[in-house]
Amino acid sequence: MHKTRSPQTPGLRRLCGLVLSGLLLAVVGCSSLPPKTADLPVEQAGTVNVSGAAGQVSATAERKALQGMVNEGKKDLAIHHLKTLTATGDADLYQGNRTRLLVDGPATFGAMKAAIAQARGRVLLQSYIVEDEGVAAEVAELLLARAAQGVKVAMIYDAVGSITTPDAFFKRLVDGGVAVCAFNPINPTKRPGFWGLTHRDHRKLLVVDEDVAFTGGINISRVYGSSSFGRRGQPTGEGALDDGWRDTQIELRGPVVPVIGQVFETTWREQGCPGELGQPAPQKAAAEPGTRVVKVIASDPRDKDNRIYSTLLAAVDAAQVNVRFTMAYFAPGNDFVTALRKAAERGVVVEMVLPGRSDSTLAFHAGRSYYDDLLSSGVRIYQMEHALMHAKTAVIDGVFSTVGSSNLDWLSFVANSELNVIVLGDDFGAEMNRLFERDRDASQAITLEAWRRRGLDDRAMETLSRLMERML
Repeated sequence: MHKTRSPQTPGLRRLCGLVLSGLLLAVVGCSSLPPKTADLPVEQAGTVNVSGAAGQVSATAERKALQGMVNEGKKDLAIHHLKTLTATGDADLYQGNRTRLLVDGPATFGAMKAAIAQARGRVLLQSYIVEDEGVAAEVAELLLARAAQGVKVAMIYDAVGSITTPDAFFKRLVDGGVAVCAFNPINPTKRPGFWGLTHRDHRKLLVVDEDVAFTGGINISRVYGSSSFGRRGQPTGEGALDDGWRDTQIELRGPVVPVIGQVFETTWREQGCPGELGQPAPQKAAAEPGTRVVKVIASDPRDKDNRIYSTLLAAVDAAQVNVRFTMAYFAPGNDFVTALRKAAERGVVVEMVLPGRSDSTLAFHAGRSYYDDLLSSGVRIYQMEHALMHAKTAVIDGVFSTVGSSNLDWLSFVANSELNVIVLGDDFGAEMNRLFERDRDASQAITLEAWRRRGLDDRAMETLSRLMERML
């Protein structure tokens, strides 16, 4: 029998992250973000490197892959954003991939469980939150079943993100043959030599052999038990924050799959995790399964610059037609807000779907403290009320799309390990635009006139939260 939990449990984990981030800033001072692309010298521009199933492709194959991407449509925009990707360094791209957008928990966990059930060599699972109830328990049972069949199964969970999950749950997995590792344990004696209280692992990924990989914003959590659109856009009442969360995951097949597997392997090795990862079974299909061109960005707070932040900021600065963000936690600092405002002021249509309510009050109000400036510049803001918005996606000019774990906030920028994928091209961009438009149409538009009529209590919370933005 499972114990009853408060529907605000995910908020507790977020609060722990805020506290630890505050400790970080108290120790090292004010954190800084990378310079804007426009501030970088031209000589820092890099090159495009394209790889396929057999490694880096020939110059002829590279041109063919990139030509196929730009021929999908919006040729000039595709080339423009490809050049933007190289502005701060080399663009390592992977061709021949197939992608599938997965909206909300039921679709995502259905696909993930089906993939795990087909594992032949190994399964790698990494998540900020791993729970022991609901769909999370179903995933655990499936992992145990695969391990019993001789498949190597490994899991990384974040010690803070999974702070409320009983140790007995993880012990059962270990006893059943699953290699389990807590990222930066809170107790420094748990795995001596591997402790970093303020460095958290916010990545969400699943890699099954070399066949399929998943990443995005979805944790192994019971809050994804139903679809955010399962009730015709209506909240469910008292349990609304705990059921029907709105989130996005991406399924990838092709040469990019081993690259995401390497992200897991690097974390496992750097954390000194016990147990063997085994070898993935070769990809089932001999031919490359698709045409998508994909870039993987794994950020780490120990890096000199946050590459996800730099890439997104550069893409906004380069935008010519439209910028569309769907974001769970929005408190990105003045530089990013200025980039959004400037884009709108030069005629780019800038739209954002943001939470109408949140499990993090401070992050929620910190983002809202920028609404007046954004709306005044012509940025269009929509708040999702019927479900808790937790997705972290963007589509820019219809050719630059990203799905991942990184929010637009300081925890993601300076304290967390994150993982995003960028998919280039008009075909996938069209899918992302359709999903954005569905979210936008189900959300409430915020007008400048109405916003300026908000109450003093909201204004006070915004002021307080802005002061604490670098801890959010």
